[in-house]
Amino acid sequence: MHLFDSVKKTKLPFEPLVPGKVTLYVCGPTVYDDAHLGHAKSALVFDLLTRVLRANGLDVTYARNITDIDDKIIKKAIEQKKDIKTITDFYTEAFHKEMDLLGVSRPDLEPKATENLEAMFAMIQKLIDSGHAYKTQEGDVYFDTSSDNEYLSLSHRVQDEEDKQNRVESSSFKKNPADFALWKSVKDGSVTFESPFGAGRPGWHLECSAMIEEHLAYKDTPYAIDIHGGGADLLFPHHENEAAQTRCSSDHNLAKYWIHNGFVNIDGEKMSKSLGNSFFLKDALKEYDGEVLRFYLLSTHYRSNFNFNTEDLEASKKRLDKIYRLKKRLFGLANSEEQTQFQKDLLEALSDDLNISKALSLIDEMITTANETLDTAGKHKVLKRETMANLAYIEKVLGFGIKNPFEYFQFGIDTDTKEKIDSLIEQRDAAKKEKNFELSDSLRDEILAFGVQLMDTPAGTFWEKV
Repeated sequence: MHLFDSVKKTKLPFEPLVPGKVTLYVCGPTVYDDAHLGHAKSALVFDLLTRVLRANGLDVTYARNITDIDDKIIKKAIEQKKDIKTITDFYTEAFHKEMDLLGVSRPDLEPKATENLEAMFAMIQKLIDSGHAYKTQEGDVYFDTSSDNEYLSLSHRVQDEEDKQNRVESSSFKKNPADFALWKSVKDGSVTFESPFGAGRPGWHLECSAMIEEHLAYKDTPYAIDIHGGGADLLFPHHENEAAQTRCSSDHNLAKYWIHNGFVNIDGEKMSKSLGNSFFLKDALKEYDGEVLRFYLLSTHYRSNFNFNTEDLEASKKRLDKIYRLKKRLFGLANSEEQTQFQKDLLEALSDDLNISKALSLIDEMITTANETLDTAGKHKVLKRETMANLAYIEKVLGFGIKNPFEYFQFGIDTDTKEKIDSLIEQRDAAKKEKNFELSDSLRDEILAFGVQLMDTPAGTFWEKV
């Protein structure tokens, strides 16, 4: 398997720190608002990576944090006159539900900032004791960037004076303009946490380093974990500062491989709340099935910037429809675990830095070949077994085609209408058994009036939206 390393800027063979095992940490959401398409893209990329690693026989421990201490959370709590936990619990649950609809598997570990303050305190103290951090007269604790001769080695960034000035925080007691907060003293009467350094709140960069060290890190390897991931916007300063904290407080570097997914643009414009085009995931899920969004957001290479627009989404849906048309054609056949050349080729493509373009072309080719053969005379028993196995493999590794094929084509019909249609189908089935064909035909016409079509199969009667 090969992965592109964001720091070394090249594709490298993937060699785990411990043979057969993989530790993966991804920066999760700050739970003060609804998830947007950028959150969805990142979650899907690392869900796919986890599936591919496991398909290669590796034992993966995947951690994704929840940031539930943040100034934005506190601001929203004050605005809505609610306590912090009410806000964070609400948006954490919403995030989980939306990820479920996208088919994103839950991480093995999901540490929260509020539950890891002791680990943060321990890391801050180590940095102070080793001379890499200092406490100011105001009660803040800062990381001393001048003490780390490898600072900026992750992002390969060169800071000029203008850049340094842009990053100056409010404190005038910092040693260097680029120094960043590990602990922020708070004296405005808002939410604080008690610490050995005084009442305040942790710096944002600190939590991930501390959580990794507490929950995931190997203690006897040159790197704490195998892979650290997140959006491209996190490389600097967030991941740069994480790496510095770990490097200077322990005897290992943070991650052997760094993986970053590209930005999401909407109609060619970078997604930004300041631009008013931050497309909330919940709005997209009202219009499209979660699996359609999954297929679309994964349809371009993870490192590329993604341009979200409805025209491409509709075209992507038609591509996913083909998987379900084939699945529907084979509906009712027994599951198969037969190993095929297609499966080997698909995993090989995805093992090449998640080469989704090649993977999707292989799927298109498999579907076309299967349909062409099924259109010819013969029972095609071997082909059907292999195709069922291939569809199951696509579902396992890519998360496509997981639904009942008939239910997939029902998206857009509300729950009440679905219940009415199902009730009418039951009545029609009963009328057919009683050989009351006049009533059966009448009920069929009533069902079709909902804008659906019926399919009578040996496994029962199914319907889909026209």
